[in-house]
Amino acid sequence: MGSKLAAGVLRRVTAPRVVRHRAAARLIRGLAAAPLLPAGARSSLARRLRAGMVRAGWPAAESRAALVAVAGGVDPAARADLLAHEAADEIAEGRTPAHLTAAVSADLAEADRAYARGDGEAAARRLHRVLHTQFHRVIHFDQLSSPLMDDPAAFLAPLHDSAVGRALLTPRGRRQPAAPPPTDRPQRVLLLLNGSAHFVHAIRERYAAHPGVELRYVRLDDDPVAGPLIRQSRRMTAEALLRDTGYGRQVEAWLRPHLDWADTVFVDWAVATAVMVGLVDPGDTRVVVRLHSYEAFGRWPNLIDFSRVDDVVFVSEHLRDFTLRVAPGLTGAHAPRTHVLCNAMDLAPFARPKDPAARFTLGLVGTSAVAKDPRWAVEVLRLLRATDERYRLLLVGGGIDTGLSRAARDYAAELEAELAELAPSGAVTRLGHTDDVPGVLTGVGVVLSSSVRESFHCAVVEGAASGAVPVVRDWPFFAGGEHGARTVFPADWVVGTPAEAAARVRAVTADEQVWRAAGEAAAKHAAATWDWSVNAQCFDSLLGIGRV
Repeated sequence: MGSKLAAGVLRRVTAPRVVRHRAAARLIRGLAAAPLLPAGARSSLARRLRAGMVRAGWPAAESRAALVAVAGGVDPAARADLLAHEAADEIAEGRTPAHLTAAVSADLAEADRAYARGDGEAAARRLHRVLHTQFHRVIHFDQLSSPLMDDPAAFLAPLHDSAVGRALLTPRGRRQPAAPPPTDRPQRVLLLLNGSAHFVHAIRERYAAHPGVELRYVRLDDDPVAGPLIRQSRRMTAEALLRDTGYGRQVEAWLRPHLDWADTVFVDWAVATAVMVGLVDPGDTRVVVRLHSYEAFGRWPNLIDFSRVDDVVFVSEHLRDFTLRVAPGLTGAHAPRTHVLCNAMDLAPFARPKDPAARFTLGLVGTSAVAKDPRWAVEVLRLLRATDERYRLLLVGGGIDTGLSRAARDYAAELEAELAELAPSGAVTRLGHTDDVPGVLTGVGVVLSSSVRESFHCAVVEGAASGAVPVVRDWPFFAGGEHGARTVFPADWVVGTPAEAAARVRAVTADEQVWRAAGEAAAKHAAATWDWSVNAQCFDSLLGIGRV
């Protein structure tokens, strides 16, 4: 009976629209109530049913409702698996699952049950899946909005209110506080990094040559022991939850000699490296972690034990504001000190003569991420060219990385369609990756920030240092808050809409003398505010290093 009913449902949901709306809903209800359909078969059928409905063009809400109805007779663990797989399917299609909260909550409930009965392995496995699902890049990075940004408390409530979430966030603390910097010898600084080294070049060069510092630089991805460990995210999650696992002991064995040597550990990027450091009691070694932006929208703030971190460095006030809302470990009795220090930037190479023809060239440097939203820059260009076809747009960088997700590919396809319309007129020029950004900027008269979110936006600062006039979108993720683009940059650099951006561009480029004067003022402000010669002493002060 159950199998015949199931077959009938599958036929009907792929039938023409008029049939499915008249009959399929009744069959789905009957199937959900079928007493003869085994639980295992019900789970399998629910997924087949959902897939068939999607292929047949059913509205997403109706196909999800059918899945939930058929899965209703499945035991809670199987239902949690079903919802998690469904969420993964939605994410693979480049969408934020409409039932994300339900899927996460169901998995966490099963993790809590496993944790309560002493099955740590099962609890950790489900927790790892929750973190992977809830903080997937499709949801937070490859679209122009993020539910974490919209309502952090509501988004994080299922995790933070669960037993495994509370256990994960329970501080381990340290046996003794960090010792003050030594006064009778150079301070030993361990610089740890896994990933992009772009933001540590100037820091590394300064302290490698500083007589008051003995520097040790370790890239974990190049280390024969740490490299394999840092790629074991499941074991990392299990150690953070359960503590004293084999993984934790391996990390301890690798990291302890470094901690015994160092007076200060500086971890760039609050990602897996910072998680590993937090798994080990640092003794009296001071731990400093720098968080850029990406990390705040990922799972890392929920895995790092901030009670073993002394200082967290942010590159902007608005990033600190947001991260304190999503990372419970950054507030409370065991929280580290927090600081705002801008990125270390050597701006001198950007001070080059500007080509007069650059006045009508808009430059967007860095287009690899959806969050950069180059389509916003294209809209600004269209508005400008509607009255003056001398304006053109230069896109610098490799373009959207379409290998990251379906969502990124969808955005890239929309961008390509717009660029294809403008390319024949020469309105848009694309320059791939270049190692000579200062040289490229000599031909840029206006530097744009079109992003939906930024923590700082070095490309704008470099453009300003070159004498290009900055036009900065009021980054939507942070617009309206106490801090944002308008507190990072001078207020007259920041605009709210493409129309406002076009109006600012016209105003500063209408006359060459006006354009050059605005560019010179921007360059002077950039050099006085963000150059490494100004800010290096701030890092010295943070680390407790005396001046040369």
